[in-house]
Amino acid sequence: MNSKTYPIICTRGVIVFPGQEIVIDVGRENSIRAIDNAQGNYNGRICMFSQKNSDVENPGIDDVHEVGTLCWIRHARRFDRFVRVKFQGIERVRLESLEEGTLSEICEVEMLPSQKQDETEETVLIRMVRQAFEGMRAGEKFMSKELLLDLSKGITPDFLTDKAVQSFPLSNERKQKYLETQGINERLMMLLEDIEQEKRLSEVEKTVNETVKFRIDQNQKDFYLREKIAAMQEQLSDGQGVAHEGDQIRKRLEENPYPQNIKEKVLEELARYETLPPASGETGTIKTYIDLLMNLPWWQTTEDNEDLDKVRDILEEDHYGLEKVKERILEYLAVKQNTNSLKAPIICLAGPPGVGKTSLAKSIARALGRHFVKMSLGGVRDEAEIRGHRRTYIGALPGRVIQSMKKAQVINPVFLIDEIDKMASDYKGDPSSAMLEVLDPEQNSVFSDHYVEEPYDLSKVLFVATANYLENIPPALKDRLEIIEISSYTDVEKIQIAKSHLIPKQLKENGLTEDQFVLDDDMILYLIRYYTREAGVRQLERTIASLARKSVLAILRKEMDKVVITKELVHKWLGNEKVDYGKKETEDQVGTVTGLAYTSFGGDILQIEANKFAGKGNLILTGQLGDVMKESASIALDYIRSNANRYGILDSAFGKVDIHLHVPEGAVPKDGPSAGVTMTTALTSLMTGIPVKSNLAMTGEVTLRGKVLPIGGLKEKSLAAYRSGITNILIPKGNEKDLDDIPQEVRDAVTFIPVSNADEVLANALTKPLKPLTAEEIAADQEGEKPKKKTARTRRTKTKTDDEPSVPVLNANTHTGTKSVPAGDAQ
Repeated sequence: MNSKTYPIICTRGVIVFPGQEIVIDVGRENSIRAIDNAQGNYNGRICMFSQKNSDVENPGIDDVHEVGTLCWIRHARRFDRFVRVKFQGIERVRLESLEEGTLSEICEVEMLPSQKQDETEETVLIRMVRQAFEGMRAGEKFMSKELLLDLSKGITPDFLTDKAVQSFPLSNERKQKYLETQGINERLMMLLEDIEQEKRLSEVEKTVNETVKFRIDQNQKDFYLREKIAAMQEQLSDGQGVAHEGDQIRKRLEENPYPQNIKEKVLEELARYETLPPASGETGTIKTYIDLLMNLPWWQTTEDNEDLDKVRDILEEDHYGLEKVKERILEYLAVKQNTNSLKAPIICLAGPPGVGKTSLAKSIARALGRHFVKMSLGGVRDEAEIRGHRRTYIGALPGRVIQSMKKAQVINPVFLIDEIDKMASDYKGDPSSAMLEVLDPEQNSVFSDHYVEEPYDLSKVLFVATANYLENIPPALKDRLEIIEISSYTDVEKIQIAKSHLIPKQLKENGLTEDQFVLDDDMILYLIRYYTREAGVRQLERTIASLARKSVLAILRKEMDKVVITKELVHKWLGNEKVDYGKKETEDQVGTVTGLAYTSFGGDILQIEANKFAGKGNLILTGQLGDVMKESASIALDYIRSNANRYGILDSAFGKVDIHLHVPEGAVPKDGPSAGVTMTTALTSLMTGIPVKSNLAMTGEVTLRGKVLPIGGLKEKSLAAYRSGITNILIPKGNEKDLDDIPQEVRDAVTFIPVSNADEVLANALTKPLKPLTAEEIAADQEGEKPKKKTARTRRTKTKTDDEPSVPVLNANTHTGTKSVPAGDAQ
């Protein structure tokens, strides 16, 4: 083994081949010492090995490749922090060992001379390499004048491979492979492979360069033509200057932070728009679509007013009461300030008309300092109204949501969705299903509109929905809403609202001063009680507006200088009283009971009347009742019949009479599960002849066992009873928890009596206590009911005539819901 020792230098990605020269800058301290050691003690001889990993700062024997090159230091020039050295390769060497020397690290190496192989194969390979080089064009990466000159003179194959590979653009791994290969023929074969690979890459590169050049030329041509068209347009427009639409759009895209997907979509549509002829019908459609994408708010926002005290002051200034809503808005702002990130809630304000739901949404926007937009869903029955139409249709438009966001011009407005309970559905789709995505905080960050075709972020929008009747909202949609109920106003609240808001508003709109139009508290209360009957204050505002207009007319006619509203003046200008305040029964009556109802317009009282006459046990229902109230009537009658003896009623009494149950105002549809106790009381009073207390109202549903079930809308019903002058209300025991929501004014004036079963209802409602029948009375009644023996007769079938009543009739004996056969027809 021919082993020798030399200083060692480790390089990062630098390989030198025997017979070749290379200049590198040496900067590591141990490498500089190795250079000095080689020049001083080894006649300029040094071994160069390439590192496997360039990041290693102080490589060991395992960090460098096994094969390197013995080099001769031709020249070294020192600078401040490095030495520039020119190396010339001498021989391939294999690293045997590495040890620490006195001046630098010393390596022991074995010489690896090139190995001659088959001479015939070598001759053929040299010829093929020469032909490959001759077939390459001047300027190729593998070609150099010096190499071509050497080939023409004739050089050894050993020197040829090393010289060619030294200048070839090969990877360090490939060059290291050449260095480790001792066989000359093997290196020639590798060189042929690399030359062919480079030829293929050169062809691909040439194709790519030609394509790029063509596109650049085309772009320059398009730019030239666009500039020429712009110049022509400028001349045609008498020098006014019409900038090219495409350039304007591209400039807007560059100057503004549009989302990347929107930029790509606009540029794609713009490319189509610019290639179409101006007379094409599609250009207008594309331009409209581009304008919509460019004008929609994608990043614009407004800063929220984070002064909680100021927000509360604004809300208090605009609305009287409504503490729950104001508290919820303040909670939202407080959490937003504390976290700096919060999804906007989906608030639904539910209540009767006129209580200020819409105006409250505007106040929320004003208090927060946000833009306000409104979308009304009343009567919407087409899903495309929400999601938009696809652009493939003629006359396609975006949905109302996107149109409203375009009007808002920011991505965080207060968005009012009015009348959300008035949506309908038909063959065109179900808009309530489309609203699920809009109002779901987990989905609306990527809301999809069929026209826009790109996801739109609605998560920063503060949605406020309004509804009159929550039962009309689909359950899936209702689940996504944060319900805040706004109930009817009491008389005291209405007076305060009139003084604080309605009267100042009408004074301003009609140009009156406070001295010219005087309306005191007593007259406001008089207007509330005798000219309006409503849950809110809308009709009250119209009434005050009418008085204000008539006052203006009287002042301008010089009839009076100052208008003080009195009862006489109200009668003169508005006519007689419109409403009977305290509309309730004045006398205790048999079979007449006052019930309480909850409608979309607030609470109201409901008179239920029962009468009987000779008949065969039929139950007749009138008053345009819904299915639920019909079932309540049937249940009430069944319960009374099952407990007749306890209530002092003979069993035989039901078969001798027809019972007529009527709810007045028959033109108004009525339904709901809260009339059971009222019907039970009316029927019991009718059959026992005991009157019902006139100053009493009741609400609740009853079961076949006589249990009273809780109901909803107690606050609205209580306010209706209070407005009607009723002082006692029977409520289900399960509704005691709802008494806290009833205004103190109502609780002071009305006595609430919780009941849990029908016996308690009757004990409190009837003027006299019920007396059960004695055993003798029951036996005598049963004896009188025993049927006589009947002879066999042939059944006759009677054809229904047009003279029979069309009202719903239930048989009091069977309760099957079918009309009983009249007397004389049964054989």
